[in-house]
Amino acid sequence: MNFVVIIFGSALLVFIGGAFGMLYRGIDRKLVAHMQGRVGPPVVQPFRDVQKLLMKENIIPGGAITWLFNAAPFLALISAASLLLFVPLFGQPALLGHYGDMILVLYLLIVPSLAFVVGGFASSSPYATVGAQREMIVMMSYEAPLAVVALGIAWQTDHVAAANPFLMSTVAQHPIWNTLGPAGVVGAVLMLLTLIVVTVGEAAKVPFDVAEAETEIAGGLLVEYSGRNLSMFYLADVIKAFAMVSFVVALFIPYNLSPVVGVTATVPAAIIDGLFFLVKVLVVMFFSISLIRAGLARFKISQASTIYVIAMTIVALVGLILVWADTVI
Repeated sequence: MNFVVIIFGSALLVFIGGAFGMLYRGIDRKLVAHMQGRVGPPVVQPFRDVQKLLMKENIIPGGAITWLFNAAPFLALISAASLLLFVPLFGQPALLGHYGDMILVLYLLIVPSLAFVVGGFASSSPYATVGAQREMIVMMSYEAPLAVVALGIAWQTDHVAAANPFLMSTVAQHPIWNTLGPAGVVGAVLMLLTLIVVTVGEAAKVPFDVAEAETEIAGGLLVEYSGRNLSMFYLADVIKAFAMVSFVVALFIPYNLSPVVGVTATVPAAIIDGLFFLVKVLVVMFFSISLIRAGLARFKISQASTIYVIAMTIVALVGLILVWADTVI
């Protein structure tokens, strides 16, 4: 019975997560357009894009490694969808939260990017090859600050909880803001700032979209993809962005609204917490993706790498040191 629940629950969660991911992508595009003085596409445009791509023919370029070229989009979509099973969504514990923790989520965040890289190299296009190289550089650059933030959260949780500090359920039961003094709160704010900047890189949006850079390398990684393969990459990108923002919410805003308003009935509480979760995701998405890409131009690859490897790693380490100092003093 548990196996059946997991199978159907996973399918339902991926469907709902993908739908909300596309909805938030449409909202993001509309918000950025208005901030830049444009009308922008309708909010439902991502759904139309996927529908159109599914109707198109798959074209495989000459010289491509066919099986790898076709496998990369599938790997990207499956790995991105798997993230939704280990990240708490809609105010509820993660479906497979007892089988994985923050470390697993960090690994799963890498796999879609690797699939994009593999697809780029397999396409045999020089533009895609340049995009794949850039994607690898950016991916390796933001892993250091991301790991420092995860370590800082686990470090603090370990001092207030007896359970595994890397479990998302443990973090949700002991929000970091409830366990810190003034110095630790400043450190947590610095780690949150780091994660916000990492989020825009994980989502491959301006100013960190150097792997695509349409005006420079004609779409980069995906220049040779079309039809169903491109739709799978598109869905993987949307779902990964939604999962990443949800991961930020789970680490730093793991609060539910139903206890505050005094609702204890199961169904009404779940509805209230689910709606509150969607609001939290929208707010985090606005500050971590929409606002940044509306106000900044694309970085050069050297600038993007330097920001993550040096600037954001230092900010995250300072935050970790402040959290540690707050704990031991």
